[in-house]
Amino acid sequence: MKARRSGSDRQAEARRPGRKASVSRAAPAPRAKGGPRVLAAASPSTAAVLSHPLKLSTQLGESSAPASTGGTVQHAAAVDTLHDRSAASLAALHPPAASLPEFNLQALKSNAALVIDPATQEVLLAKNAEAVLPIASLTKLMTSLVVLEAGQPLDEMLSISTDDIDTEKGSSSRLQPGTQLSRGEMLHLALMSSENRAANALGRHYPGGLPAFVRAMNAKATVLGMADTRYVEPTGLSSQNRSSARDLALLVRATAEHPLLRSLSTSPEHRVAVGKRELQYRNTNGLVRNPAWDVVLQKTGYISEAGRCLVMQARLAGRDLILVFLDSAGKYSRIGDAERVRRWVESSSRPSPLKRTGQASEGRRFTS
Repeated sequence: MKARRSGSDRQAEARRPGRKASVSRAAPAPRAKGGPRVLAAASPSTAAVLSHPLKLSTQLGESSAPASTGGTVQHAAAVDTLHDRSAASLAALHPPAASLPEFNLQALKSNAALVIDPATQEVLLAKNAEAVLPIASLTKLMTSLVVLEAGQPLDEMLSISTDDIDTEKGSSSRLQPGTQLSRGEMLHLALMSSENRAANALGRHYPGGLPAFVRAMNAKATVLGMADTRYVEPTGLSSQNRSSARDLALLVRATAEHPLLRSLSTSPEHRVAVGKRELQYRNTNGLVRNPAWDVVLQKTGYISEAGRCLVMQARLAGRDLILVFLDSAGKYSRIGDAERVRRWVESSSRPSPLKRTGQASEGRRFTS
């Protein structure tokens, strides 16, 4: 049966004539004492992403899952600023590769981009990484994280209602009001095929309903140190859901700590039984079906105000890297940007950050 892309990023939202939204840039916070040392001036955006004192949980490898208590989610409040690692120690971990070609940021079609190694905190590439932009269905990464960490039963049956119908963009869906699926199935469709009604239903069935769910999304963003991020609803259909490439890298890292979310987001396709019918859904990111890619976690996004967006954690040249691409105009341009970065990284078995103006320099660190 031929798959239809209902509720997906590729056909979920109506296009508007004035696609390009203005780019607002958050002013970087003052450099904290002992913060990262910028070795050479790159682009202003690169310098900003390296000097911003981001916050993360003290234990990088430990999930910051909140405990569910009495129908509410209690988020951990204690976060620490991680100390910077010296350029020498980074060079020891990943010595420069002479065969690694220089990367031209102007070749990227995305207006904002970031590539980091979450294990070493190295910034390999940054372009307007602090620009605050609409993020479309990248929102669903936070939706899934809040749902999973709330600890609600994944086998509990949820119903689609008329409240889940998109009245903002007029996107379509094969999940008609009255459709019942388990919370786990809703989570799968929201992550893999960007099903908007499924995402909204997940928020509605949260303790306290949608208002409480959105508060939990923003609270989790605060815990993760996502200072430039704001959510108003769980689908991404609203252009008021905004973030930066820097913040989204933090979200990808936190989400990738959960094996279930990694698995659901990267499954190539999925079938669900709805009444007497079986519906087939496909992943909105074709790279999960590309043998050249080892995608660990991914999410796509599109509305006219946000452009084409893509975030991934993928294994490239033996390293798990986080890739963020925002506000790309062409239909396939976000995929093209990802391919450009993959070829660049894989051109050397041990890539290191670049040194030229407009690029991240050796020893720089994506700090938190």
